[in-house]
Amino acid sequence: MRIIIRVGGSIVASPVNTQLIGQYVELLKKLAKVKHEIVVVVGGGSLAREFIKYAKVLGLNESEQDMAAISVSRLIAQLFILKLDNVGSGTVSTSMEDLSKEWKRGKVVVMGGLKPGMTTDTVAALAAEKVKADLLVKASDQEGIYTKDPRKHKDAKKIDRLSFDDLKRLFELDRHEAGIHQIIDPEALKILRRSRTKTVVVSGFKPENVLLAIRGDRIGTVVE
Repeated sequence: MRIIIRVGGSIVASPVNTQLIGQYVELLKKLAKVKHEIVVVVGGGSLAREFIKYAKVLGLNESEQDMAAISVSRLIAQLFILKLDNVGSGTVSTSMEDLSKEWKRGKVVVMGGLKPGMTTDTVAALAAEKVKADLLVKASDQEGIYTKDPRKHKDAKKIDRLSFDDLKRLFELDRHEAGIHQIIDPEALKILRRSRTKTVVVSGFKPENVLLAIRGDRIGTVVE
């Protein structure tokens, strides 16, 4: 199976959680061993947002703020790559061309951000389209997708399954902003709708949830 795993920065970088990174790497090694083809896209989380604030204080524009966040996400991705040893591609892929090259070598590919104006959600969606992925699993800081933001609304209810069109209607933000933080960003949704990539959103605090989603067990929220 061709799988994109989007590991939220809110999970592994808010603050940096080395124990959880280690658990994810062990999961990736197991998946690779049974011949799954994998791309991992890692976010920068609150650490990246801190650097966006620093960039703002320095008077940098939004594109430059994004570049600071991208550097953080790539640094987190580097930890994954180093821990993966020879199972991984050896370097963090910083373009779709890099992704294609390493994918052909049969290695686990790890990516962070790519360029200003593009979240790591969008990177994951583009990667899914590029390799014609069977599944994208997003390991987030929530149990799935809710009718409202559960961090703000106590009456929010988790949705087990919905379409890409339904998901679009739930968005509070409809354009990119540096440091945007919602369950799947709008640009990523456009790409996922276009490629019809089945997507499952699960809580990433337990890496085994990702495995359950890959197995097809009922968990999180399925979008297709």
